[in-house]
Amino acid sequence: MSVSGQPRVHPVGRRGLLVELASAEATEALHAELLRRRAAGVLPGVGEIVPGATTVLLDGFGTPEGARKLAAELPGWRVPPLTSGDGAVVEIPVRYDGPDIPDVAALWGVAEDEVARIHAAIEFRVAFCGFAPGFGYLTGLDERHHVPRRSNPRTKVPAGAVGLAGAYTGIYPRSSPGGWQLIGTATETVLWDTSRTPAALLAPGTRVRFVPSDPSDPSRPSRPSDPSEAPSLLPRDSDSDSEGARP
Repeated sequence: MSVSGQPRVHPVGRRGLLVELASAEATEALHAELLRRRAAGVLPGVGEIVPGATTVLLDGFGTPEGARKLAAELPGWRVPPLTSGDGAVVEIPVRYDGPDIPDVAALWGVAEDEVARIHAAIEFRVAFCGFAPGFGYLTGLDERHHVPRRSNPRTKVPAGAVGLAGAYTGIYPRSSPGGWQLIGTATETVLWDTSRTPAALLAPGTRVRFVPSDPSDPSRPSRPSDPSEAPSLLPRDSDSDSEGARP
């Protein structure tokens, strides 16, 4: 990673590039700029633009020359700071009933009922996707609201659980092990549906707001004592443990 903050560009085969950046904020800003330039027709033809935590992968250039040209030019780009943008906001209903709300409130130094108010007041943005189909890593929390992962991860977190870890908020699209701090449940939202185009509800760059559900509605279940008791969005045969990296 460049100490000066300038991006470092590495070839990936003959028709791909991996761009390393100094921070998550710089990565999101570069991803937005790449999409703007591609939409304007001033970016060499490239198949995929895939952001990560501090990297952006560009894969499938039309020609090796296009990849080399962009590799030479990109470090000199003036990338504007990320703004909220003009796109529509995806609103996700959530019950703030997570079992880790007391721990999060203690870490934030606030009353338990303030956790929902603070979280729901933030406009989030999908920085990148990973872990499982449909899982987006959402940024927007101030640094003072970053929280550590749980010291003892749960063996099973239900689909729809809303969690916090580090700088990120995420929603588990399927039942899986997990170590994030669970603050809510968003079972009304289907994050991954292969019959939908695109299948993923959340894509990098998407703006997201969490809308608290009415806690006085008697049709809504109360906070489960164990997260594995919460309802799932998927059939039981889809509830197998995930492989690879896990939140």
